[in-house]
Amino acid sequence: MIRTFSSTIRRKEMDAVLTCMVDERIGPGELNARLIQGVKDFFSCSGAAAFRSPAVALEYALKAAGLQPDAVVMVSALAPSWHASAVEKLGYKVLVLDVDDGTGLVTPAIVSDGMKAGGTFLLLHETFGIMPDMDGIRSLGVPFIEDISQSAGASYIPDSAYTTAEGSAESGAESVPVAAEYARAGSFGMFAILGLEERDVITGGGGAVLMAPGRREWIVLKKYIDEAPLIDLLPDLNSALAYVQIKEYKRNEAVRKDLFTLFLRALLSSKNKTYIRSADEGTTASAFPVILAGGFKDAKQYTSKKDIEIRPAYEDSVIAGRDESLAPVCKKAHALLLRCVLFPLYPRLGKTQAAKIVKVLGTLP
Repeated sequence: MIRTFSSTIRRKEMDAVLTCMVDERIGPGELNARLIQGVKDFFSCSGAAAFRSPAVALEYALKAAGLQPDAVVMVSALAPSWHASAVEKLGYKVLVLDVDDGTGLVTPAIVSDGMKAGGTFLLLHETFGIMPDMDGIRSLGVPFIEDISQSAGASYIPDSAYTTAEGSAESGAESVPVAAEYARAGSFGMFAILGLEERDVITGGGGAVLMAPGRREWIVLKKYIDEAPLIDLLPDLNSALAYVQIKEYKRNEAVRKDLFTLFLRALLSSKNKTYIRSADEGTTASAFPVILAGGFKDAKQYTSKKDIEIRPAYEDSVIAGRDESLAPVCKKAHALLLRCVLFPLYPRLGKTQAAKIVKVLGTLP
């Protein structure tokens, strides 16, 4: 059976963890600091701190953001369930937003409607490596925190950055970006949370890194981090694994993108579809979501017979845990909850396994 999820841990990662254990450097220490420096180099942020969980990281981010006690935090219905539960645990109100069914993301228009309904802050989840319309969201003036756990390494490429080979969008030629480098995920909000959980793009076996993109944000955040107890900080054992994963990111992502391209070509011959994505330069291949034309049960039975495991893409989402109350107001998210599944996509997939998935994707009912 080809499992939906599998670790991308290789010998380098294991050697780093074993070295940490042999040296008896298990708690937060030198390797925690090394991970932070690696994150700063990779994401070009002004400062960062590594915590034991994304929820703990969010707590520090919201403290530094200076939210008022009556703040209403907007979250996507398809964001991980901890988004809503962590916000509520801190005493803030949650406003759940519907999504665009073409991307699975909130849009500027959706966020604007949320602000009209009382939303004062946004926790922005960048689902499955796809970047939202950052220019549009920033133009609303609402403060926000990015969750880049699934979009680490992606870049935002605005529509204005595209031109055709002849330099004219009207010429009918293929559109391509006019530049190779754009602002990376994590550089837009007040702060950014990089989850290091088992199924995140970069994993430490658990934990999260909280980043401040600019010096001004870092000065404020650092005051809270300096007072953080050790039990809130990420142990060196997890830091060692995450640090090597950052170093190996380009290699792992190149393999994922090659697989994603193969799978997408196969899917195009079926009646099912996936999300709309920008150019390869702007997205991260963190997963391969398929929006089914039929029901999940039939697709599950078909893939199981072919020894391939698929799982609901949003089984641990906000709407999954609050389906009855949210279904009437988040109709598009509810439809995706029922119809969107994940196929296996990870670097350890061999050629034989990838070929089997390609065949199934092309014949999926």
